[in-house]
Amino acid sequence: MKTTGIHHVAIISSDYDRSKKFYVEVLGFPIIQETFRAERNSYKLDLRVGKNAQIELFYFPNAPQRFSSPEACGLRHIAFKVDDIEETIFYLNSQGVETENIRIDEITGKKFTFFKDPDNLPLEIYQN
Repeated sequence: MKTTGIHHVAIISSDYDRSKKFYVEVLGFPIIQETFRAERNSYKLDLRVGKNAQIELFYFPNAPQRFSSPEACGLRHIAFKVDDIEETIFYLNSQGVETENIRIDEITGKKFTFFKDPDNLPLEIYQN
């Protein structure tokens, strides 16, 4: 198998409007397409991340909860590249988003930290 990159990461939200506002207005991901599926009473919001990747933000009524700590089995977190981690942390904090303390990747020497989305999913910012 030969891959050429990651196409998308799918996230299911518990509150569509709250999550849409977070990912579009706070994190600044442009909307590619928004779809409402009446037969399922569900939404799918495609968001552009960088030049080549997407987030598919879904909403399904009464979706089951999932344990989602960064150390739980399964998808651990999504990491976004940033040029200036301190500036990004300042911005996130000014938007009411709490961030953890900056850590240093012991392998690369790069700075990174975690924060949570409205459904408490772990997200990471990683300095280029």
